[in-house]
Amino acid sequence: MKNHLCDQSFTAKLLRVLCLTLPLVAGAGMALADAGEPSHGIAMHGAPKYQAGFSHFGYVNPDAPKGGSLTIGVLGSFDSVNPLIVKGVAARGVREHTLESLMGRSLDEPFSLYGLLAETIETDEERTYVEFTLNPDARFSDGEPVTAEDVLFTWELLKTKGRPNHRTYYGKVARAEKVGERGVRFTFTEDVDREIPLIMGLMPILPKHATDPDTFEQTTLDAMIGSGPYTIDAVDPGGAITFKRNPDYWARDLGVKRGYDNFDQIRYEYFRDNNTLFEAFKKGLYDARPEDDPTRWATGYDFPAVKDGRVVLQEFETGVPKGMSAFVFNTRRAPFNDIRVRQALVRLFDFEWINRSLYYDLYSRTQSYFEGSELSAIGRPASDAEKTLLAGWGDAVRDDVMDGTYTLPKTDGSGRDREGLRTALKLLEEAGFEAKNGVLVSKIDGTPFSFEILVASKEQERLALSYGRTLKRAGITVSVRLVDAAQYERRRIAYDYDMIQNFWFESLSPGNEQLFYWSGEAAKTEGTRNYPGIDNPAVDAMIAALLAARERPAFIDAVRALDRVLISGAYVVPLFHLPKQWMARKATLGVPEKTSLYGYVFETWWEKPQ
Repeated sequence: MKNHLCDQSFTAKLLRVLCLTLPLVAGAGMALADAGEPSHGIAMHGAPKYQAGFSHFGYVNPDAPKGGSLTIGVLGSFDSVNPLIVKGVAARGVREHTLESLMGRSLDEPFSLYGLLAETIETDEERTYVEFTLNPDARFSDGEPVTAEDVLFTWELLKTKGRPNHRTYYGKVARAEKVGERGVRFTFTEDVDREIPLIMGLMPILPKHATDPDTFEQTTLDAMIGSGPYTIDAVDPGGAITFKRNPDYWARDLGVKRGYDNFDQIRYEYFRDNNTLFEAFKKGLYDARPEDDPTRWATGYDFPAVKDGRVVLQEFETGVPKGMSAFVFNTRRAPFNDIRVRQALVRLFDFEWINRSLYYDLYSRTQSYFEGSELSAIGRPASDAEKTLLAGWGDAVRDDVMDGTYTLPKTDGSGRDREGLRTALKLLEEAGFEAKNGVLVSKIDGTPFSFEILVASKEQERLALSYGRTLKRAGITVSVRLVDAAQYERRRIAYDYDMIQNFWFESLSPGNEQLFYWSGEAAKTEGTRNYPGIDNPAVDAMIAALLAARERPAFIDAVRALDRVLISGAYVVPLFHLPKQWMARKATLGVPEKTSLYGYVFETWWEKPQ
């Protein structure tokens, strides 16, 4: 589920361009649920992949054996088991294992849902409402049936006392009502977007008979009752939480659940720091460890259990965007308001040297804002539909980005790449700078070219210092300032920086959050994630186009067009990403042959029979 934090005024300000682009992106076909008839599933765009009555998802082992246990190591601590409130730090696993939603999500599609607590979903072409009909077999773990009253109770509770995202989403319901014996209909406010019916389908459902609204917002270690496959078996405050599989789980034979929930017991064991967490895995205190540290992956997994085969190292492919990790120019400030300066500093980032020197050559360079997915424009010439969308925006897209030949420049990996330096200095000279006594200065007033990189961690500091080393060769003075988390956040919210490092997560179904990331209105509003200060009408128009799309092909065209405009603007220095998911696991664990778009899914694993 995506985070929609943008103000509604953003959408209103784009209404004119939205109306202009709508005819270009609206398709003739609708998903089954959009026809105003009950359906087994719904997709964000087009029709869902799986037909009614499907037996299981394609990334599971439908015949996985049941039994055994799985222990997962977690960094940190917890003081509550309620993940639906702001107060406290909730234990891992409660939402995933005990609290179910009206619909279940498929992980081999961009954004599709299928019946779980609700056996059908219905909406209209404009998605002004959504209606769910509950499965008559749905039961909470205490044996009580899941009713329409439970759904309405949960909606009311979460829209007033839930987390901020719940309050935002569920606050877009103008009217909620029971329909017949097992139906619930939500009618939306006028400012609703096409994603809200799916978000309502992901709403967790609580038992009205076992939930006290008066104490709901308080932290608790008392086991929550849900309808999911597991119940909370034991809680060691701050140390561990254990879940036990419910042998009477009502949905075990549904297509959305077959092949899932195979362990009799799942335990989350907490550790205070990373080193302790890793040492505990080496000692066999937990069963599976995702790894994201290139140094540790390259050098740390040489202990006896790996050598004798008791621990397996595995890499998982994913199909979702890798996200954009980058050094961010604040284009609200000179000289970063000049694209030639930004292009020069992109050219001066020596990825090849940094990757080898710091990260054992294990990272891949990030080229696209939607890297590693079908939404990326890299290596793809613009389609006719993209050209139509971009036709009115002049030179917003570079020629090589438009024809699919663009790639970020490569260096010779020496740390002293002369060709890259010459290219960068030429761009800087065109932007009004010249070198004097080894220092780059303004031709107008002789002011040295200097700026600050604001960082929030030692890891960011190490990378920024390495980048500054290359910039110094061009005569640019860079200071790297490490500040505490509170000060960093204050300055980031107020856009009080020259450059920062940031990561933007992207899904296969980007939507309203793109306004919060990149729109001109967001650039002028404190607290958004438009950290570069992008104020480009072509960007706004492409966001409007993707929001208006009703079919997947048109949506992909619009997102790729947005990618092309963002790449062409050189608003960031793209960094890097892990090419695959890294996992160390005990050899006794079984893993499905096919991987989901999101990579590994613990809930689909099993313990191999001894």
